Amino acid sequence: MSDQVAPAPPDVPDHEIIILPAAGHRNHQPLLDQCLGVRVEVFVHEQGFSLDEEFDKHDPTATHFLLRLLPSKLAIGTIRGTKMVDSNGDAYYKLSRLAVLKPYRRYRFGRDLVLALHGWVKEDAKCSSNVNLVKVVAHSQIPVRSFYSKYGYLQEGDEFDEDGAPHQKMVTYLSLERN
Repeated sequence: MSDQVAPAPPDVPDHEIIILPAAGHRNHQPLLDQCLGVRVEVFVHEQGFSLDEEFDKHDPTATHFLLRLLPSKLAIGTIRGTKMVDSNGDAYYKLSRLAVLKPYRRYRFGRDLVLALHGWVKEDAKCSSNVNLVKVVAHSQIPVRSFYSKYGYLQEGDEFDEDGAPHQKMVTYLSLERN
């Protein structure tokens, strides 16, 4: 699977994507609070999901990414990656909680966040397994399935309800072979 997609528009504001340090690090909680703030704005205020359902058991152990504008460091996007184990004992990764504040979506920051997460998945999988392909799963809201398709995600199974909204399981496999 290739991560090659159309380039970002030429007027993209300066920004950075950081991977949050581990829990216990002095910067972890303030940075996590910024991620959670973006998620609340997008999923709770904009889309109407319940605040109680926005935070789950994966937040404390997941790897969180934060997209910020520079030089202001204004938080405008986030994504979360979680290493999971299926019922057969096989490891895979789950992409979740991808959110970009509405005024910044035209800059294709969602693409940047997905590619950053894919890079992290590849590095983590290389360090912890002897496989050539690594599975990544996302539960896509129905209206944005085509977004995930651009990054090699294919629909798997039937639509299902998650937190009161229809979703589709999307799966991709990332190659760990060096080019």
